Amino acid sequence: MKTLYAARFARVTENLARQGLTQMIVSDPPTIFYLTGVRIQPGERMLALLLRADGNHRFFVNALFGTPEAGIPVENYSDGEDAPAKLLPWLERDKPLGIDKNWPARFLLRLMELDAAPAYRNASAACDDARAVKDAAEQEAMRASSKVNDDCMAEFEALVRPGITEKEMAEAIRGIYAAHGCSGVSFPPICGFGAHAADPHHDNDDTPLEAGQCVLIDVGGVYQDYCSDMTRTFFTGEPSEEERKVYELVRQAQAAAEALVKPGVRLCDIDAAARDLITEAGYGPYFNHRLGHFIGLEDHEAGDVSAVNENVVTPGMCFSIEPGIYLPGKFGVRIEDLVLVTEDGCEVLNHYPHELRVHPF
Repeated sequence: MKTLYAARFARVTENLARQGLTQMIVSDPPTIFYLTGVRIQPGERMLALLLRADGNHRFFVNALFGTPEAGIPVENYSDGEDAPAKLLPWLERDKPLGIDKNWPARFLLRLMELDAAPAYRNASAACDDARAVKDAAEQEAMRASSKVNDDCMAEFEALVRPGITEKEMAEAIRGIYAAHGCSGVSFPPICGFGAHAADPHHDNDDTPLEAGQCVLIDVGGVYQDYCSDMTRTFFTGEPSEEERKVYELVRQAQAAAEALVKPGVRLCDIDAAARDLITEAGYGPYFNHRLGHFIGLEDHEAGDVSAVNENVVTPGMCFSIEPGIYLPGKFGVRIEDLVLVTEDGCEVLNHYPHELRVHPF
């Protein structure tokens, strides 16, 4: 097994031990890729990576996907076989079995029918906690992906022109990511014009861009397997006094939160750094989501920057800082960067300008 993957296996099995477990079934394809470098989308078929504290790991893969080079023994099975039963010879059947949160119930229920273990526990935290702290290779991947996103944003901003629709802008964004070497988008691009920008997860429609509207662009691309994510808000024509006020407030809130990020700080306190500024200015009810989410192989990974998360920041964590103010029926502003926690602070991975930018129509 390559040193990189061996270290990741070790982190997960150490986390398992802290949960009092010696074995776990991992079925989540991104986590399996993280641990083995093998990417399989199994559809309705069983995909299961059995992790054991004693190192006797096994990878169960339908024969349709071949026998991948995973650095651990592979057990193939065929359509029509009782796939969960294939695990039985490799389980410690007198000990509790950890299961990840994404394993389909039809496989777990079958294992339970087979009395595979005396107890079953959700052990996802063992993997989630390991993935939350990026190793050196992942940190470089996150930097590279975010650099591509910065480069792309300049081309996205150039799409801000009269008459373009939200759907047309989103489709063009997909093409720009592909031209920059991305394998796909981190999530469907969000393009909100005017009042639509007041919906944080707006579903793009055929609304054409007009003078006097704001343009909220929330986007990310998948580059070298890792996701980027960034939001910028632009204006067409001279912004109103309120639009300028709200934009500057969001910008200040984001800067205040980023300035607080360092090892040992609680995630809830980072959220508060942005939220308190917005609340004190009278816009608290209009900042209606958490400050950020963790990111890596997936755009939204386990862990968040929210008022209720009292976990402390550690080096290697990577998450978004994205305060917003959304005034229904009027406009919305969000500014988002990704930050990577360092030994004594954080590295902001996005460098596209934060200053208010106006496109004359």
